[in-house]
Amino acid sequence: MFEIKTQLDFNDSHDALVVGIFNKTSGMEGVLANLDEHFDGELTQLIKSGDIVTKKKNVSKIHTFGKTGAKRVYFIGLGQEKEFSFELLREAFGVLFKSVKQEKWTEAAFVLDTFTGEEVSMLDAAHALGEAFALANYEFEGYKQKSNEPERKIESLTIYSTSEESAEVRSALEVGYVYGTGVNSARTLVNLPGNMLTATDMAEYAQKLAETYGFEAEILEKEDMETLGMGAMLAVNQGSAQPPKMIVLKYQGKEEWKDVIALVGKGITFDTGGYSIKSKDGIVGMKTDMGGAAAVLGAMEVIGELKPEQNVVAVIPSTDNMVSGTAFKPDDVITSMSGKTIEVLNTDAEGRLVLADAITYAKHHGASYLVDVATLTGGVIVALGTETTGALTNDEAWFEQVLAASYEAAEPIWRLPLFEKDKERVRNSKIADLNNSPGREGHAIMGGAFVGEFAEGTPWVHLDIAGTATTNKEHDLGPAGATGVMVRTLALLVERFQ
Repeated sequence: MFEIKTQLDFNDSHDALVVGIFNKTSGMEGVLANLDEHFDGELTQLIKSGDIVTKKKNVSKIHTFGKTGAKRVYFIGLGQEKEFSFELLREAFGVLFKSVKQEKWTEAAFVLDTFTGEEVSMLDAAHALGEAFALANYEFEGYKQKSNEPERKIESLTIYSTSEESAEVRSALEVGYVYGTGVNSARTLVNLPGNMLTATDMAEYAQKLAETYGFEAEILEKEDMETLGMGAMLAVNQGSAQPPKMIVLKYQGKEEWKDVIALVGKGITFDTGGYSIKSKDGIVGMKTDMGGAAAVLGAMEVIGELKPEQNVVAVIPSTDNMVSGTAFKPDDVITSMSGKTIEVLNTDAEGRLVLADAITYAKHHGASYLVDVATLTGGVIVALGTETTGALTNDEAWFEQVLAASYEAAEPIWRLPLFEKDKERVRNSKIADLNNSPGREGHAIMGGAFVGEFAEGTPWVHLDIAGTATTNKEHDLGPAGATGVMVRTLALLVERFQ
């Protein structure tokens, strides 16, 4: 897919040659100056006339008319060099790939040296290119009848780089592509309709990941959960015709099973709200309520490909939340695997219930550190909007590692407060240890606080992705629909763990 060349020959044949161009007054230098010579100085004139735009993330195209081996040259505007960053470059590459989808490239060449700067090294540029190539070309095919027109997609990229470490450039490209494909896998899972992705389907998907990457897999069936006393998980599943699955994947990157990072993802494949039923508008789109599980599975794909020297256990509680004569009800009292009893005040606060048993089970598998990811509350959208993931924690040092990973992944998170009075509200039941819905005030905090009751003394970070797991508009690195948020953060957290 990626071919690395250290010598740039403008006579080499390509569908397209892609270069980066900064907005500066000093004129063309280096590769760009050489390219300008092939055009007898016409590129300089095109910049002056505004036909080649140097503003950030603008894409300009010129036909070469045989002056180079490439049929077309694409210029990606990078803006002011002092404002240039990895994230800007990744998005700029995304704009390019999305803008040329209709041009039916099968291959293209990139002059990587033109995409570097003070804050962006050659390897950074390679990683950004590999990641954007995967992300921006993603489409969920859906179930429409296919056109008879043959598809043409980019099958190979030639990368011109003067770096003496061509093997490292190739590695950076491939690592970036791995991160992008992991995100895309999560996107597809979230985009699947609920009848196409049941808990059984998700368990089978996880089993295939285990076979591909050599993970140890364990799938708990309903009978196993009954034996283990997973009353919270089983309560949510009571109304369903589909059996529940507690999915466990273990990756051992160290000789000893210690310093185990647990990634716990909410896997509600469809959420009606149960007897606390959602409105006719609110229920549409609830196939995406397994976004946390998708993030964990996408991260495990990246981990399987890159094989970091860490220990990871992924735990996914999966079921749908349905209404029937056997469904659990408001006012029910259930007993979780931990032994803590829970008064159910809202059957639509089911995600925290399945996470409770999943976190307890992760600790049974030796988890030293916990991260749970869930489309948990509408309250986090009210608090933080749709661009920022909400977070809670019981451990400052562990949260700092998660925060650093999210910063590197450009998946912003914002920590919400968790005070003793918040915990008291969750513990405020006259007939049980906990209640699952203390009220609308601080909704996102209450959801996380409930989950934290089961983390207890284990370092824990909660990530509420209700606002960030999907988007209703197209963006630089993908279409509307599932975003695959937190795949890169979780994978980087594992890779960078100290």
